[in-house]
Amino acid sequence: MINFKTFFAKKDPLYIKEYKPKKYVKPEKMIDIVSAWQGLEMIIEDIQLQFGLGNNTCIEFGVEFGYSAVVLSNYFNNVIGVDTFEGDIHTTNKNQHYEETQQRLASFNGIKLFKSDYKDWIRRDSEHYDLAHVDIVHTYEDTYQCGLWASQHSDCTLFHDTESYPDVKKAVLDIAKKTGQQIYNYPLHFGLGILVNKRSLRKR
Repeated sequence: MINFKTFFAKKDPLYIKEYKPKKYVKPEKMIDIVSAWQGLEMIIEDIQLQFGLGNNTCIEFGVEFGYSAVVLSNYFNNVIGVDTFEGDIHTTNKNQHYEETQQRLASFNGIKLFKSDYKDWIRRDSEHYDLAHVDIVHTYEDTYQCGLWASQHSDCTLFHDTESYPDVKKAVLDIAKKTGQQIYNYPLHFGLGILVNKRSLRKR
């Protein structure tokens, strides 16, 4: 029997496809620190290869203690990390930790950290990136605003916590509707939304 709900959903260009890695690879460079991002490091190389991403520049909004920034530095020559380093309403650590995180990541080449609110950053940045990663305060408004800019300034945008925060998944879906980009979701490790900017990839 045909599952009509699935049939018509797959005909919808905005249907969220489940991301299915073809391989899992542990990065060579890692840091030993507890992170909700643990597990996702195994699919970054796969994402890069499946979508044909470049390896030059990556921007990350929401560094916290640096776990994902180090992972991304395995695959991109330059990783720009933007964070207030003061926590938010959804984090347990509200202490300022810019210097601490900077020292922790000092030995990893190619990572540059900037203490900035994403709103201030996107007002003055017109660069285009191979990859963007959004893992900021998990409200709809902030995820949408930051994510829309990221999706328009990168070939691929990752959004953490699509499964643990419904507002994040809704924002990613609305950005896909706005931009026409292909949307995927990886359901493990609190969820990773993936938007692929095929238009910009064709221009490379």
